[in-house]
Amino acid sequence: MHVTEREKAILDLLQQRGFITFRDLAKRVDASAATLRRDLERMNSEGRLNRVRGGIKGIQHGAARSNPMQLLGTPFHENIARHREQKEAIARAAAALCTPGAAIMIDGGSTTLQMCRHLEGLRLQVLTNSLHIVNALLPQAGTRIWVPGGAVFREQDIILTAAGDDAMPSFHAPQLFMGAAAVGARGVMQADVVLVAAERRLIERAEEVILLVDSSKFQGSGNVVCELQQIDVLVTDTGISKRDLAMLKGAGVKVIVAD
Repeated sequence: MHVTEREKAILDLLQQRGFITFRDLAKRVDASAATLRRDLERMNSEGRLNRVRGGIKGIQHGAARSNPMQLLGTPFHENIARHREQKEAIARAAAALCTPGAAIMIDGGSTTLQMCRHLEGLRLQVLTNSLHIVNALLPQAGTRIWVPGGAVFREQDIILTAAGDDAMPSFHAPQLFMGAAAVGARGVMQADVVLVAAERRLIERAEEVILLVDSSKFQGSGNVVCELQQIDVLVTDTGISKRDLAMLKGAGVKVIVAD
């Protein structure tokens, strides 16, 4: 692969994902590890991408955060009230997928938070990066709670580490429950690359990825967390369109429609 082709492939992947690990990049770009490292060093020095520990991330233009401790996207306190009835139905259906006594991961989000009330008595081990979810689970004496290390982003009350770092406990779980800012043919999306990197690390630790999104999320754009084919189950509401339902089923995703 010629240098210009490699550069285009690298930038195309960054545009889709926002962040990509070096290991994943080496699988997708036809070049030796040494050649790739030279390409990345040159493109980093030219300001075309950012090299970070464990991989690379794209250069943010226009929408760059003014505060490094503030995530891009809708603040949690605004998002929690949107489509509340649908989120509660989705969360109830998602909680029904949990096996008593099992270990699960719950990513921070306004929909995943609604799961907590339905986990009482299941004696679960839960890894979560959300302080809201921690607070909701604390009264449940039989639920064991794990949290990762990192910085607290106050607007979402979520704990995140820098892209490429891994400061969470050595935790593997059969199921990961996560939300998204948007879902489309290109995959599951989030507004902020910090969230993208964190969710990819969770996906790597899970045997089954379960996405909780209300039907309003099937529009918009963002940084790609993963392709649809990496989602095992998607739980949504009755407002999902036939077109979006066909898109998901075509990608091999099992869809649960909560009412």
